[in-house]
Amino acid sequence: MRRTEGKLADGRQILYFDDSPEAPPRTAVDQRDLAPAENTSQIRRDPLTGEWVALAAHRQTRTYKPPAGLCPLCPSTEGRPTEIPEPGYDVVVFENRFPSFAQHATAATATGLVPAAPGVGRCEVVCFTDDHSVSFGALPVSRIRTVVDVWADRTAALSELPGVEQVFPFENRGDEIGVTLSHPHGQVYGYPFVTPRTARMLEVAAAYQAEHGRPVMGDVLAAERAEGTRVLIDSAHWTAFVPAAARWPVEVHLVPHRQVPDLPALTDAERDDFAEVYRQVLGMLDGLYDRDLPYIAAWHQAPVNTGRDLAWLHLQVFSILRTADRVKYLAGSESGMAVWINDVTPEDLAVRLSSSRPSHRTVSGTSQ
Repeated sequence: MRRTEGKLADGRQILYFDDSPEAPPRTAVDQRDLAPAENTSQIRRDPLTGEWVALAAHRQTRTYKPPAGLCPLCPSTEGRPTEIPEPGYDVVVFENRFPSFAQHATAATATGLVPAAPGVGRCEVVCFTDDHSVSFGALPVSRIRTVVDVWADRTAALSELPGVEQVFPFENRGDEIGVTLSHPHGQVYGYPFVTPRTARMLEVAAAYQAEHGRPVMGDVLAAERAEGTRVLIDSAHWTAFVPAAARWPVEVHLVPHRQVPDLPALTDAERDDFAEVYRQVLGMLDGLYDRDLPYIAAWHQAPVNTGRDLAWLHLQVFSILRTADRVKYLAGSESGMAVWINDVTPEDLAVRLSSSRPSHRTVSGTSQ
């Protein structure tokens, strides 16, 4: 993989990650007339829950569902400059133009009992391919492997930034999820705090370790592999399974067999194996309803400065579709009390995913 760094017209960083060192040099200049980005992000702490909430009103003006011909994530062409100045690319990362967190965030207004601070952090966009019509699961394994290295690179880089306490790579896919740009891409957030979900998982992991002397994820993984009922793939370095207490109607966890805190800690062999396993899992998901499944793929990894001996890296992939055309809404119990009620049993989902196969449809002129 070759890494090339550049700047966009408003000073934001852009990084090209090429599958091969033989790729064309990345020397194109952003010709747009862009004003320096402004950021009014702030965070406020809820005094009742202790959780931080981000406020980023400037995001109301972000690009919303443009037609394919005006996609800002496609390569630039003559007379139509985009966020990516090059006429083609493999994988690209750039600073989000409408970030929830940024290094130059300055707004912070405390209100009585509510502490406030600037939303200092970082938000990046990760474009997986220059092909607008393809999906992550249809990418070749070699490209998925490049993306794994990109996630690791950005995790390490963002972890070094001032104010960043946790790095979160993720992908949102599909209209039902709320995606505003259909080009295949993901994001990386550098939060200025440890997220509530991660904080809770670390609390549970610490209590389990103190009582049993073993990591809780290690025991969960061993139990799932031994029982096998919910296991979809068990490879040399990773196991993919439907969790026994799944919240979502479609949910799969991909867990490495070795406890590592984050993506940079994975070996080359583990990264190679993940690329193969993940592509198979995404094929199962799209085969479930014989359609492109809307999903969120969320990497759970250790915070920057705490819990690194307790965390166990894993990927959670889930969908809100409970049938081919029915959405699982987060209604009163889920939204009000954070108590999930799942309409699908994990065991039934595991059977259906295991028997599903990628649909043979044409994407960008090739049979997938």
